[in-house]
Amino acid sequence: MSKQQETTLLVPGARGWEIWKQSSAGGFSLQTADGPSRASDLGNLPGGNLAMLFPVRGMHALPFKASSADESLFEDLSAMHAERLGVRADPMAGQLSDTFVVSKEGDSATLLCVVLKSPGDGDLPPRSPKEFDVSPRAFQVRGEAIAAWVEFGRWVFAFFRNSKLLYSQATSSAGPAPDAACLREIQLALGQLAIQGLPLKPEAIHIWSPDGDAGSAGSLANGLGLPGKVSPRPEPVLPDPRSKLLPADVRAARRAQVARQQKMAGVAAVAVAYLGVAGWFGYGIWRDQQKIKGYKTQAAQIMPPELSAAVAEHKILWAELEPVVDYNRAPVEIMSRVAKAIPPNSGLRLKTAEVNAGQIKLVGEAPQAAPVNTFSLNLSRESGNLGEYDWDTPPPSNSTKGWDFVFTGTLPDTTP
Repeated sequence: MSKQQETTLLVPGARGWEIWKQSSAGGFSLQTADGPSRASDLGNLPGGNLAMLFPVRGMHALPFKASSADESLFEDLSAMHAERLGVRADPMAGQLSDTFVVSKEGDSATLLCVVLKSPGDGDLPPRSPKEFDVSPRAFQVRGEAIAAWVEFGRWVFAFFRNSKLLYSQATSSAGPAPDAACLREIQLALGQLAIQGLPLKPEAIHIWSPDGDAGSAGSLANGLGLPGKVSPRPEPVLPDPRSKLLPADVRAARRAQVARQQKMAGVAAVAVAYLGVAGWFGYGIWRDQQKIKGYKTQAAQIMPPELSAAVAEHKILWAELEPVVDYNRAPVEIMSRVAKAIPPNSGLRLKTAEVNAGQIKLVGEAPQAAPVNTFSLNLSRESGNLGEYDWDTPPPSNSTKGWDFVFTGTLPDTTP
């Protein structure tokens, strides 16, 4: 039995990227701290599976109250919520959005829509990770609480409900401890969630200081009405459930787009060559037609008048035989197509049907007006010879027995 590969986790740290290696016990141990700030500069990555946690500054957290508890609708509801807020994932950058269930309340649910910002140059490691997630989901917090920590020199915070991530945001605060600006941004976010019907009543405030237990809670000590608990940031875990996030390298996507454009240019060149060849053959056909037209003109000039009259009379006589020699003009074939145009089980019936050279006259009745209108449409849309006629279908007239109609179809350029 093959040994299961261990996972290496890339975590945004206080000053740079951190590399955490999965231990035999299943948890993670820190291998490299204070790495580069650009993921593309990470070198000597361990082998095996690679997972990456996007920093808070690289995502949009969009919580909302869904009006349905049907999980099959969650993705569509999240997409509509993001569209209303003007947040759109780049379709050229892979799967940048996912939806997580925070809680279910009867026929409604609280959901978190996460939309990643399009990765730019330097945002992805040199080796493509197998899976992705966002950093706030990798830290376990119990109950309803607030957590604040530092990522790449900036304080960030997250709200948790039922031990699940509800909201997260990066702040402008860059001091050694959360300052008044950080407090204001947390209070503003709490107010916005309350307006959306998602009030948060934190039971604890965790300040994960880069200095560990020796750090300070700063303005969060008493600013939120609860004492702040200062401690080192907890060890990360692989979030559960796993996310569907799978961003693609934008540069690779652009290279693929350039390749597609070059391919389309090649196809266009082939099409131009094809059109050139087709134009040459088309010119040959036109030239042959012009020759045939000239020969007919010459024949008409040298044909004696008595022979010309005989040919014209012959054509007239042959046209009179069209119902016999042309299958599509035969009365039996015409009536068969007329019968197929009658709406089934509608009660519509024909009283009389006259089929003459170039004209069809149908007289009938129906218990309702709707079948008559349907019959009229079927006659004009018939794909066979009935569609060649110009149909005169006046509205039906009401009588004591129902609705009477008289339809007349005439072939163009013919005299009935």
